[in-house]
Amino acid sequence: MKKSQFVFLLSLLLAVPAFAQESRQDISASGSMINAPFASGDAVQLHATPGYGALVSYRFDLSPHSALELNYQYNQNVQRFCCSFGSYNIHDRFQEFSAGYVYTFNFRNWNPFIEAGPGGFMFSPIDDAKTNTFNVSRSTNIGLMYGAGFAYEISPSFDIRAEYRGLVMKTPTFNYPGDAFRTNVYYNIYDPVVGIAYHF
Repeated sequence: MKKSQFVFLLSLLLAVPAFAQESRQDISASGSMINAPFASGDAVQLHATPGYGALVSYRFDLSPHSALELNYQYNQNVQRFCCSFGSYNIHDRFQEFSAGYVYTFNFRNWNPFIEAGPGGFMFSPIDDAKTNTFNVSRSTNIGLMYGAGFAYEISPSFDIRAEYRGLVMKTPTFNYPGDAFRTNVYYNIYDPVVGIAYHF
């Protein structure tokens, strides 16, 4: 009996290092910049300043080349609406909640990847000196996240990750009365990110 227990315990101890070497998950933290292009439609023009913030991502590897990813991003910028009745600035918090499929190509320490998936996006107005209208509220959109980048492995547990991401959604309206800020066009927000990932 004692011999069989010893063999079982020994096999468990031998299995732990082998399991530990197989990193199937990672979490990354990146600095990000959202840069929304000029948008115009329905007699409304929309300019937006660049926004700076952070992106946190979690990946689970399905195979050496495929993974699923969850993302959360936070930024702040200023949306500038120009319409027939005036110009209005809205300082807002931008948040992204997205999920994607990631395909990775492996070249030694370099691991280029592409990804795409659905996303939910929130623009929440901030009541401060940068906002000059107050008849606004949170604007929520459903859209698409896509991207391409690379990870450079600096150790078995860490890599540096850089990516160009795109976020596609309808422009925010901030629920202004009468839909006066509605352009009825789509944003393709440019979103470069650089950060570090930890594998576990």
